[in-house]
Amino acid sequence: MINIAFIAHDRKKEDIVNLAIAYEHVFKDKKLYSTGTTGMRIMESTELKIHRFLSGPLGGDQQIGSLIAQNEMDLVIFLRDPLMAQPHEPDITALLRLCDVHGIPVATNMASAEILIRALDRGDFAWRELVEQNKPGLTQ
Repeated sequence: MINIAFIAHDRKKEDIVNLAIAYEHVFKDKKLYSTGTTGMRIMESTELKIHRFLSGPLGGDQQIGSLIAQNEMDLVIFLRDPLMAQPHEPDITALLRLCDVHGIPVATNMASAEILIRALDRGDFAWRELVEQNKPGLTQ
């Protein structure tokens, strides 16, 4: 099962909702996660079921980051607003760093999101199933 996280800054929420509407057929059989308001807005506009975490500034980014660190996330769609300062910028940076460390594809704008979603629809994420099958157990 492919796990996908949706995150969007306030001025990008409409964009992520429109993305979810346009690609609902791709997302319908995936396990979906999001930060609070983003998930609520997507669920109000689609029939997608999404596990919602806290709002980003309240720790939702970190909750998604925890799944990334445990190799439980396959794709992150994080529509960022590069023109607006974010009070939780260190959390955002940490989330993106975790994606890089663990090799998790992350889209930070509509163009990269569309490319990754189309790759997902083509079946190009089958390599993530191999990662899941060969995931080492947690060590202390």
